[in-house]
Amino acid sequence: MEQPTNASNNNELPRLNFWDIWNMSFGFLGIQFGFALQGGFMSSIFQSLGAHKEDIPLMWIMAPLAGLIIQPIIGYLSDRTWHPTYGRRRPYFFIGAILASLALFVVPNSPALWFAVGMLLILDVSINISMEPFRALVADKLPESQRSYGFVMQTLIIGIGTYVASNLPWFISDVIGVNQQAGLSCIEGLEKSGLGGAVDPAVKYAFYIGGIVFFLSILYTILTTKEYPPENMEAFEKEKAASKGFAHGVSEIINSIKAMPLTMKQLGVVQFFSWFAFFTMWSMATPALTEHVFSASSPSKEDFDLLTEAGKTAYCQADSAYKSAASSAGGYMGTYGLISMIVALLLVLATSQREINRKAVHAVSLILGAAGFIGMYYISEEWMLHLCYAGIGVAWASILSMPYAMLAGSIDPKKMGIYMGIFNMFIVIPQIFAALGGVNLAYTFLGEATINTMIFAGLSLLLGAVATFFVQENKFKSPA
Repeated sequence: MEQPTNASNNNELPRLNFWDIWNMSFGFLGIQFGFALQGGFMSSIFQSLGAHKEDIPLMWIMAPLAGLIIQPIIGYLSDRTWHPTYGRRRPYFFIGAILASLALFVVPNSPALWFAVGMLLILDVSINISMEPFRALVADKLPESQRSYGFVMQTLIIGIGTYVASNLPWFISDVIGVNQQAGLSCIEGLEKSGLGGAVDPAVKYAFYIGGIVFFLSILYTILTTKEYPPENMEAFEKEKAASKGFAHGVSEIINSIKAMPLTMKQLGVVQFFSWFAFFTMWSMATPALTEHVFSASSPSKEDFDLLTEAGKTAYCQADSAYKSAASSAGGYMGTYGLISMIVALLLVLATSQREINRKAVHAVSLILGAAGFIGMYYISEEWMLHLCYAGIGVAWASILSMPYAMLAGSIDPKKMGIYMGIFNMFIVIPQIFAALGGVNLAYTFLGEATINTMIFAGLSLLLGAVATFFVQENKFKSPA
């Protein structure tokens, strides 16, 4: 492992070997376990607790709203943090890991819909506390020539996490054999407390495993990675002392937003369309695919006579079919993680040897992702979802690496944390827009079938691909 030394500027940062970069990125395995479980199964948890599909996007809104606030704050704070033992970014890794791991244990045990919505907020905030400094860490430790390498290494690990976490409920249920017998049966639940349709036990165990993996993978990065101290500690301490106070922090964030480089603004447009599409997938893919592909929509209790045995049996049969379909849909979603892992591996091999045309790679990747989303409408067999998610996986691999690689060279290294936090605002703003009605625009323009939300996501990625060609990769120049 490399030893920390003072690094005066990006040009003088030493090149790191594969294992150094792997170690500093490994924590993303846990982060992506959290995001994959959240994205793949949170909507099914909502529906199991009684949510109607048209209300699901709005239930997701607290998560991006929290990200909008927390990400630039964490970036600002981590820029001004230094401890000889714990470093700059690693304290935030640790705090976020503890909170997110606890949240993953609580979420699937939500007793009511309102509680699940609140826990989604806590889970997302906790994950973001860990995630934002990971982006800044790559820029902190790697020279420009290795930044694409570093970000695609993160994407490789993210792909592994996405694939494994997305398939956990299927593995627990179908391979290990944990199923509805692990808890109250549906009919028993209806008779005892009206809780028929509660969260699938396999999903619960998957969240528990996710909580353990989250903490341990973050801990691995903390223990195996050192950070570079500020070049001029005296100047750093003076700047930190001068920037104390809530008002100064808010002012610094606002001024940084005003002064953001042109490259960031242009990438922000690309990010808007990209993350709108993926938020649509996370919030609506489960109801869309269970309805359109598996013909097993989430049952509504209002449609059954639950005062009779026949009505209870019919409801529970429909509920069981929906849970099986939701588990399958979540498993198929893991394909995009597997493909993103393969694509990231290819990019790691490519970027470790030479520079690539990042704009072209990103644009083509988004086009393939758009084809995957739109293709969901036309598939005739379940297995064809693998093909759709393969295209989406290519887009995902690029979204998690190329924009950050294009951005990192255009911003002041001393403000890397705050600008990475601000850049992540371009991730959460489209999610807020989508939650407030953007997703439901699909019903207005394309029809009421839930699968139309996936077509809408595909069209959004196409717009992102077009916007990519207008990005100018300008390099940051230190003031004289």
